[in-house]
Parts: sequence; structure tokens; C-alpha cells
Amino acid sequence: MSHRFDNKVCLITDQQALGAASGIGRATAQKLCSLGAILALSDINGEGLSETIQLCGGGEKHLLSTFDVGLSEACNAFIKQAMERHGRIDHIFNCAGVNPTAYALEDTTDEYWDKLVNTNLKGTYNITRAAITHLKAGASIVNVSSILGVTASQNYAIYCATKFGIVGFTKAMALELGPRGIRMNAVAPGYIDTPTNSGVVEGPEGVKAMVAKVALGRLGTADEVADLVAFLFSDESRYINGSIVEINGGITRRSRAAGGQVASDNTGSESERQIIAIMNLANLPSMRSFYKVILASSRDYSDVPLQFAAHVLM
Repeated sequence: MSHRFDNKVCLITDQQALGAASGIGRATAQKLCSLGAILALSDINGEGLSETIQLCGGGEKHLLSTFDVGLSEACNAFIKQAMERHGRIDHIFNCAGVNPTAYALEDTTDEYWDKLVNTNLKGTYNITRAAITHLKAGASIVNVSSILGVTASQNYAIYCATKFGIVGFTKAMALELGPRGIRMNAVAPGYIDTPTNSGVVEGPEGVKAMVAKVALGRLGTADEVADLVAFLFSDESRYINGSIVEINGGITRRSRAAGGQVASDNTGSESERQIIAIMNLANLPSMRSFYKVILASSRDYSDVPLQFAAHVLM
């Protein structure tokens, strides 16, 4: 049974595809409202925000605000407004995000950098900083990273920088806020069926290409991410702090990059990523004997990737 959020004030921040006006933000607003929460919603898209609150059943108890999370003064004003209206903030979903476009770094602009960094990273910083002094023990914050916040992909350097930044920010703030009884975690979605997902926008072929990489054979839904966020807000996750929770259906495809090295576009386990690194280093003759020793001393040969690496090296 889902944990209830009766009379809990849940704040969800903007922006565009990820914010409270559509996609994951909208689904999370609906989920939390269905569980009794009082909502404080923001988005840069005022019309979409109004649609979201109607889908939540309307009601004057909820707070709506239209602004850009990249502007610190606007974030400060939103938190102040939420406190004046409700007197408390229990949970924050820093869902502000701009989806990436594939660019070689030399083709990017200062404007593109600013757009992604100001929304994806600075927005999370702005809201968190403004809200901290108002949070009490038992409060929690969930940020949004990405599969490109735990593994990299070419032509997405700036987006990766913002989402890897969210991972570091989340883990550091979990240590800072934990002694106060406040938890911070992040979700790292994979291919989710949202209106501005680049593959969805591309059409059937783009969707097919994404689905081919997923072990479960389908895209994720915004509702599934919302379920995870609700869990991370709940007392059922009371000992989860500083975690980056991947939700991707199992990204399975690996390819071979230029130079013969193994490249991965999945999130995988830490051990799997280490095996890839070992195999890459194994291409260097000077490192081969060193990694033979490491594998020979390993006690875990039940791991198939480890067995494969051992076979290649030995």
C-alpha cells in the first residue's frame, strides 16, 4: 500500500518537459495529490501548469507559480510564498530540466551551455539553498539526474556535466543535511516516454532505437518515475540517503568505439563498468600482466562479465 502524504506540503519545480506542467513533473504532482499531498508547483510554462492542477482536481489549497529556476531571486520568492501560504515544506522534487540535443562540443554555444547549466544544475542549487532553512527533520529532497549522469555518451558533454553534477551535489548534500534528519536522493531515469524525449520527437524509428537498448523491451513511463519519487519521499525509504536510484528497464546494448575499445551506453552495475575499464586497459601491453594479477586474486567468478574479462586477459 502506498504511503500517504495527507497535509504534507510537496514542492515540485519547473521546467518544460520535466517540470510540473508535463511529463515526469506532472505525473509526480498527480501521484502525490492522489495520496493527500498539498502541492506547491512551479513551471516556466504557465498554461501547462494550470492544466496540471486541473488534472489534480483543482483546489485553492495548491500553490502555482510561473518562473525560471535559473533565477535565484525568483526561487527565493517561490519558497517564501510557499512558506507564507502553507507554513511548512515537507518534500521537494527538483524536477527542473532541459532535455539535450546531440552536439559536438565545438558546435555548441554559450547560450546552449547557459540554458542547460542554469536549468539542470543551478536550478536545483537555487531551490535547495532557498529551502534549507525552512526544512525540519523528516523532510526529504529528490533531484533528477539521468542515465547520462552515471555514464557518458559522445556529443552530450554539456548535458552529462549537468547530470553528473547533480550526482555530486546530491551525495554531498546528503552528508550535509543528514545530521539534521533531512534526506536527499536522486533518480536517474533512462528512456522515458515524455513529450520532448528526443527519440519520441523523432518518431517511430527513434522510439524503436531506444527500445532496442532496453532489456524490458519498452520505454519507461512518467508514472513509473513518479512512483519511485513517492517512495523516496516516504517513511518506507527512511534509511535511503545520498543514493542515485537508476530507473531504466535495464539498458543492455554495448558498442565498440573508435580504436577498438569497448564503449557502454548503459548504466549497469559498478562492477560491470569496472570490467569495461579493465578490458580497455588490457589493450595496453604494459597493463595486461597487472590486470591478470587482479583477476587471479578475485574471489568472485560467479559474475559473468568478470568471467568474460578473465577469459580475454588470460
